[in-house]
Amino acid sequence: MAKAVKEGAEKSGAEAMLKRAEKAGASDVLNCDAVIFGSPNYFGYMAGAVQMILEDCFMELAEEDVTRPYAVFASAGSQGGREPIENIERLCDGFGKRFGKFKFSKAADGVGTPPSESTSPGPPSEEVLEKCRELGKRMALLE
Repeated sequence: MAKAVKEGAEKSGAEAMLKRAEKAGASDVLNCDAVIFGSPNYFGYMAGAVQMILEDCFMELAEEDVTRPYAVFASAGSQGGREPIENIERLCDGFGKRFGKFKFSKAADGVGTPPSESTSPGPPSEEVLEKCRELGKRMALLE
């Protein structure tokens, strides 16, 4: 899914970089024009490494008077991707409300795999991958 998002952004002329969540942090978010978070569904929640990026942003960017557009994609087996999308969006939408100046601004609806009867449904469908490409394009065209 991440590769499809990147492909869509690059086809629209944007420079896009994939970075594993455990290797990313607040400085990466600060030094980009927009960010797209991706996560599997871990028991109805986002991956811990994604939560750590958001915690880093909260701690390190609080006094930065900056707003970063964001979007989310998520995958999962039987549960589908909706829950981690909602959890990430809820946290991102809370930035800048009570504490600090740094904000995220939701720029597109999230893309998630649908729930499956199998806990290991295999790779995402072509339909989901196309939605990911469209997400990349949409984010690339932000001004």
